[in-house]
Amino acid sequence: MVSAMLSVRSLLLAIFMLMAGSGFLATLTSVRLERAGSSALFIGAVGTAYFLGLVIGSLRVSRLIRRVGHIRAFAAFVSLFSASTLTYAIHQDPVLWAGLRFVDGLCVAGVFVCLESWLNERAEARSRGSVLASYMIALYAGQAIGQFLLNLSETKPSMPFLVASILISLAVIPVVLTRISAPPPDEGTPLSIRRLYGTSPLGIVGATLTGVMLGAFYALGAVHVRRLGMDLSETALFMSIVILGGIALQWPLGRLSDRFDRRRVIVVAFGGALAASIALALIDGPGPLLLTFGALFGGLSFALYPLCVAHTNDHLAPEERVAASGGLVLLYSIGAAIGPLAGAVAMTLVGPSGLFAVIGACAGMALGFGAWRQLRGLPVPAELQQSYQILPRTTPMAAALDPLASDRTDSREKP
Repeated sequence: MVSAMLSVRSLLLAIFMLMAGSGFLATLTSVRLERAGSSALFIGAVGTAYFLGLVIGSLRVSRLIRRVGHIRAFAAFVSLFSASTLTYAIHQDPVLWAGLRFVDGLCVAGVFVCLESWLNERAEARSRGSVLASYMIALYAGQAIGQFLLNLSETKPSMPFLVASILISLAVIPVVLTRISAPPPDEGTPLSIRRLYGTSPLGIVGATLTGVMLGAFYALGAVHVRRLGMDLSETALFMSIVILGGIALQWPLGRLSDRFDRRRVIVVAFGGALAASIALALIDGPGPLLLTFGALFGGLSFALYPLCVAHTNDHLAPEERVAASGGLVLLYSIGAAIGPLAGAVAMTLVGPSGLFAVIGACAGMALGFGAWRQLRGLPVPAELQQSYQILPRTTPMAAALDPLASDRTDSREKP
């Protein structure tokens, strides 16, 4: 794994700095708007704008990249992202910030497509799993560590935005200087939603509802704990622990899903996320209990998307897996765009606990649907199940790094 990391170290450094500089912006904008007296609906709308930008960007940026090349496109996306980050410090207004978050989503989609294309080009067949694992570590570690930039607000309100812009701008350096050549993005189209649902109903419903759950959490989780009485440093710690919890449980749950009926593991994970959400909705103040259930919620909910992808892949031919990932990422992102508004409505009606009430309701619906699907059909035989692979919820390009998909692709290309 070390040699695989060294071969793509410039790209891993870039994604780490980008996520350290941008991964906390959702938390920061929500906290600032909440402190300024904005309603949960306004804050939710700002969160939705980001995921709408991510959806549209994922569908459109490949054309720009093919036209101008990876390095130029990456530099353009990062430059616009850095400028957008600085603009937050100029004027605080929910409408302006919603527009900026939309731009952020477009830029992040472009950045992910570029970086994942480079990683896919660089990774050899035998090292794809290690490259993907390294990418996930860099991505989530940057996101978790970046949450602590919230504490810079105590010295100067604009400081977090300034530092974030610096980190985002610096991330362009290792990429524009890289010698790794990048292929044009895959021009294949995602499998149709109807085909995906007919193939794996639980995978489709699970991925979409996971998007609603995590979209609501990223947009409003910080607002929830702030209204429970957490200060900025405690809020940063809570958000970081949820993300780190998400890293910790993905591998154990994945290994379980390889050994047992994967549908059962998905149902158990949704059940655990439901229980954690109920606990978080009932906890009415800061303390170790809130952090513990936050870590449990992160661990279970972050594992749900790759579990749903693996379950869907169990029903697909190897050459269809990357195309299927395009549809699943799109459905996840659409769900994530709905989540902030759904959570905001619930918080407006019932208070801070409404956020995890909505998240728990989504987990409960998925739990019920998964139980019903187990009654309707037989499990995939263990010997026919694809091995679980931790995947980020970014773009379909990440799926190309999956060794099970790419090994078969490589074999088809050999004379």
